[in-house]
Amino acid sequence: MVEAATGKGLVLENTARRDALIAIEKKYQKIWAEEHQFEIDAPAIDDEETVNMDSEELHAKYPKFMSSMAYPYMNGVLHAGHCFTLSKVEFSIGFERMNGKRALFPLGFHCTGMPILACADKLKREIEMFGEKFENLPTEEEEREQELKKEQEKEQQNKDKEVDPTKFKAKKSKAQAKQGRGKYQFEIMMQLGISREQVSKFADANYWLDYFPPLCQEDCDSFGARIDWRRSFITTDANPYYDSFIRWQMNKMKETGKIKFGERYTIYSEKDGQACMDHDRQSGEGITPQEYVGIKIETTELAEAAQKIVDSVQGFDKSKKIFFVAATLRPETMYGQTCCFVSPKIDYGIFDNGDSYYITTERAYKNMSYQKITPTRGHYKPVVTISGKDFIGSMISPPLAQQKNLRILPMETVIATKGTGVVTCVPSNSPDDYMTLSDLKNKSAYYGIENDWVKDLEVLPIINTDKYGNLTAKTLCEEMKIQSPKDAVKLAEAKKIAYKEDYYSGVMSVGKYSGEKVEVAKAKLKADMIADGTAFVYNEPEGVVMSRSGDDCIVSLEDQWFVDYGEEAWKSQARECLEQMECFAPEVKNAFEGTLNWLSNWAVSRSYGLGTQLPWDPKYLVESLSDSTIYQSFYTIAHLLFTDAYGKQVGPLGIKVEQLTDDVFDYIFQHKDSIKTDIPIESLNKLRREFEYFYPLDVSISGKDLINNHLTFFIYTHVALFPKKFWPKGIRANGHLMLNNEKMSKSTGNFMTLKQIVEKFGADASRIALADAGDTVEDANFDESNANAAILRLYVLKEWAEEVLARNDLRTGEFDDIFDVGFDNEMNDIIERAYEQYSLTNYKNALKLGLFDFQNSRDYYRDSVAETGKGMHKDLIFKYIESQTLLLAPIAPHFCDYVYRELLGHKTSVQNAKFPRASKPVDIATIDSLNYLRALQKSLRETEGQALKQKKGKSDVDSSKDVKVTILIGTEFPEWQNKYLQVAKELNDSGSLNDNSVLKTKVDGKDMKKVMPFISKLKQRLASGEKPEVVFNNKTTFDEVELIEKVQKNDSIRQALQVITKDQIKEVEILTFAPGSESAYSLISKQENVALPQGASKAIENAVPGIPSVLLRNIE
Repeated sequence: MVEAATGKGLVLENTARRDALIAIEKKYQKIWAEEHQFEIDAPAIDDEETVNMDSEELHAKYPKFMSSMAYPYMNGVLHAGHCFTLSKVEFSIGFERMNGKRALFPLGFHCTGMPILACADKLKREIEMFGEKFENLPTEEEEREQELKKEQEKEQQNKDKEVDPTKFKAKKSKAQAKQGRGKYQFEIMMQLGISREQVSKFADANYWLDYFPPLCQEDCDSFGARIDWRRSFITTDANPYYDSFIRWQMNKMKETGKIKFGERYTIYSEKDGQACMDHDRQSGEGITPQEYVGIKIETTELAEAAQKIVDSVQGFDKSKKIFFVAATLRPETMYGQTCCFVSPKIDYGIFDNGDSYYITTERAYKNMSYQKITPTRGHYKPVVTISGKDFIGSMISPPLAQQKNLRILPMETVIATKGTGVVTCVPSNSPDDYMTLSDLKNKSAYYGIENDWVKDLEVLPIINTDKYGNLTAKTLCEEMKIQSPKDAVKLAEAKKIAYKEDYYSGVMSVGKYSGEKVEVAKAKLKADMIADGTAFVYNEPEGVVMSRSGDDCIVSLEDQWFVDYGEEAWKSQARECLEQMECFAPEVKNAFEGTLNWLSNWAVSRSYGLGTQLPWDPKYLVESLSDSTIYQSFYTIAHLLFTDAYGKQVGPLGIKVEQLTDDVFDYIFQHKDSIKTDIPIESLNKLRREFEYFYPLDVSISGKDLINNHLTFFIYTHVALFPKKFWPKGIRANGHLMLNNEKMSKSTGNFMTLKQIVEKFGADASRIALADAGDTVEDANFDESNANAAILRLYVLKEWAEEVLARNDLRTGEFDDIFDVGFDNEMNDIIERAYEQYSLTNYKNALKLGLFDFQNSRDYYRDSVAETGKGMHKDLIFKYIESQTLLLAPIAPHFCDYVYRELLGHKTSVQNAKFPRASKPVDIATIDSLNYLRALQKSLRETEGQALKQKKGKSDVDSSKDVKVTILIGTEFPEWQNKYLQVAKELNDSGSLNDNSVLKTKVDGKDMKKVMPFISKLKQRLASGEKPEVVFNNKTTFDEVELIEKVQKNDSIRQALQVITKDQIKEVEILTFAPGSESAYSLISKQENVALPQGASKAIENAVPGIPSVLLRNIE
């Protein structure tokens, strides 16, 4: 397919092949819907054989698999990130179906919370301002004039009253003015493809619930998703059945003490005297409290300028200690403090905190005064205000610092609107601190500090990391070539990398928790410092929140309902569940363990948004993460309760929503075995059967960013509400998806929706590119060129299969050729290895084996037998096409169902076929033989290329003349190679093979020149994927001489060259010899004591068992 890059993404110029594949996809999507392929039910409970079976017996007789993804939020259409997570569920469901399991993939629509209603309310205000079709929107010029007028009015007001000339008033810069305003909500809606005339409908929040879920289903269907849509539902009270389920969940958790009432950190408006929820905000919707650790840094001696000011303050209690209070997210790094920073441009207050004085910005102390950190709530008037420049030079004694007599130093990049304005300096692990400290050392006079204050400050290693050693910040700054503390963009990126690397791979190297992982030690150190009074928990908004009354909001401790995550007995259960759970990557399990260590109370209620009312306190709604923890269990019964996602139509059991009492849910989920209800017991048992059959959930799949909340809540709530046998079995966390190796972003245009991807590349090609994108917790990459290449690959495979299956001239009979036996054996080997990779959910590897390697094997077979003149064997080609179809079916089902039904003639769908397995045990010797032949043919081509290369105007071999091919076979390894093969094996086993400093200690000086290249080749073979047991084996699994004789007879050696023709090769000589010999045995002439070629010492030395050398020479 021809492609041209224009702007973001590829432009496909010739779409005929894609369109042919999409036609197949549409056809089979329709067939699957008509066949109800993805509607999966539990075994009928009225079956005599199963009526008395418990869940374990059911699973043994009728294997099942249930997988789900975090249900998408319905404030827009699905994008490529959703598509990536969806694909992981898809591939697992497709594979498990082929393992004979009843594989269930349900998907619901999340509508709970603030975003939808907040957007609807914004649209209401914009309609009031600009009209129903937004026809009265001011032009940009009119908006600029209005803004200028407001600024002038503000300036006049300031002139009319006394203004403190020391107070800085910010004005918009010219650059800011040119940027203009942000987008209105109606403009954002139009970017989604919604017409201006239709946008006003979205001012009704319920319209969102009607509009986006059908689009989600439509997009998933076009992707070929194996979703059982009967089980879908929307959240909130818009579906009364789901609403009753969440009410049961809340009641159950309150009854068991999991939900409590008490103080929680909340965004708060001092001016309004109440919590400022999202709908109360002029700006800052969605912003939540950010928790810091406030570090109390004792002052041992104030700088002279600051001391003079303090001395002038009447009533200042000099007996009290004075603490600079720094806010940090990284208490574990306090061991690396070398100084403390303030901004010379910021004013700081000294606040009377009862038994001591605190130095912070007034903004920070205002937050503290509403968090029970200060003596009096709401009192934050400073005793005195002092400029940061007057504190510079003060002597301090920070907690946990390894050095004494540290100082307050200047940092120009400190801002007054983040943290406390006081910054601990940890140059070992903070790139900002490292660059600032380096700058202070180099330019002490410029900063007005004494050189003695900084010249001896050392960067102290405190954390060891795999990637950046024990000085993360220094290494990163050097690698990223950061030159200045003002290089904000690079430093921001370096900060993210440093935090991630330290947290996930870092190990403490100093202090009480030396040797422990940072993600574990972090919480312990925080707790220790709070316990000993050197630190406290401090919260502030994670960004600016402005109330509608114009108040800059703070964080306050307020009474509210919360889930008591972190309660010890409950946490112990959650840990038990995690221990038995498959997390697919150690990093994921570590992240869960870290979250369980710090996660505590979580507000369960909101006063604004969409959702379910708290049953016992209906002025509050259940917040959006709390009603999204056990919805997978509701999937198991939803299709029997209602027949539409909104719960408007009663389901096949005829159960009305008012009949779904808490007792009924207790019965379904096995909390009670007898209840009073007017629902027939047969119906209750059908509901219970669906739940106990499909539960426990086999795997929940989501983005890694949800580990810290949604997925951990999922574990907690499951262990709280269900018997142990129904606890979840697995969680798979994906990395984020990049698009064409760049972060996805609507603002840059590097963004695609699921619909756009499928329209552009078709479903199967898109699915192949998604499988190829990656499987780890690291960020994956959807490469459009891979999707485009998949179109061509599928189309060519389709054309070839159609052509070859129509032929009647394929060879039949026995497999009488090395390539027949080898191809059959290699197919069996790839099939088994692909099965293993699918089982491990390594879909990138499964795709590589099941498509790319499988096709490469076919290509090699086809070309090899063509060279011998025999042609392909019919049985092998039919086996290849059927196996290829089945191997690829989990990933590209439309294409595979077409081949399976229309080309191979099966009457049923590939969706119901069994995954292939090896037809006979894999023979390793045959695998090695085939790989040996490939390597020999590659060596022949490489030798030809070198021989024909022009050197000083001429080549070693004249391609116009006749040629002799000599193959040199070493029958044994030289003694020195045997010796160092064993050395290399031992080093590889211990993980030291790539450490040359270790390697050189094992090599004798006299052998160094020949051993290092030899071991380098071994390392190259390992890097290419060869197994260690093959690389370090000094014996072949096959008879090398016998194999060479066979291929010599069928002309494979002569056919391997690319420039020199078969007819030009007048002679092939094959010589075998032992190390140190001057003569050889000729396999062609059967003569002994044949002289080895002159001038070929290197080739002779390199020829060892399994790796022959090749010579090409003209025949004179």
